[in-house]
Amino acid sequence: MAYQENARRNLAFADDFISASLVDNVRDFAVEDGVVVNLSPKPMVTSGSAVPGIVPAWKSTALKGAKIVSAERAAVLKMNKTTNLGGVALRGWDWLGNRIKSFPRDTPLYISAQDTVGTVTTNPLAFTNENPAVAANQEFELKLNLWWSPGETDCFIHNEHPFLEVHTQIHGLGRMQKFHEREQSALYEDIMMPVGYTHDPFCRVAGKNRWEYPWHRYYADTDSIWLAIELHPIS
Repeated sequence: MAYQENARRNLAFADDFISASLVDNVRDFAVEDGVVVNLSPKPMVTSGSAVPGIVPAWKSTALKGAKIVSAERAAVLKMNKTTNLGGVALRGWDWLGNRIKSFPRDTPLYISAQDTVGTVTTNPLAFTNENPAVAANQEFELKLNLWWSPGETDCFIHNEHPFLEVHTQIHGLGRMQKFHEREQSALYEDIMMPVGYTHDPFCRVAGKNRWEYPWHRYYADTDSIWLAIELHPIS
């Protein structure tokens, strides 16, 4: 495919409630209002004044009346309306209990369609902030989806993923939490997730295509939508 600056398309979960775009080869891309997510291992440069801003790899920010000066790949998301936002199940989102039999039957956690946005070559040890000096680049398939839950929802303590992941808050207020064991009272780290924030990776590299996660969960303080960014190993 020929190189094209600001190659833009809607993500699979874009709808009347949420504008969600993928932009590749980003150059001087205007953002009227929205959360922008750097979907690459290289810094994103932003500008709203004479002093440019830097959004590190796999991080995000909220822009208004500004632009992305340069980035390899970015997602731009904005809430268009919130009335009846909780009707996600009526708009094709899936209750997680339909996919995981052990998932608590009374937990209202819904997942959007997933979008495979392309491939990326990166060093897992750099992604996890462990040892970027070690040469360990490999290819990953990059997948995005949204989650929704109402306020005061425990979104399930777990510690297994066959991929690298981080999350970005798009709407509402939530937390990413770590636990000593699979028990709510064993909380030892509580990371607030305001709109536009992406947390640091929780996992550590345990071997070839093996990632160790602590017991963790997302907790929704208010009605919340957050973006999952997943890197699935290809090689």
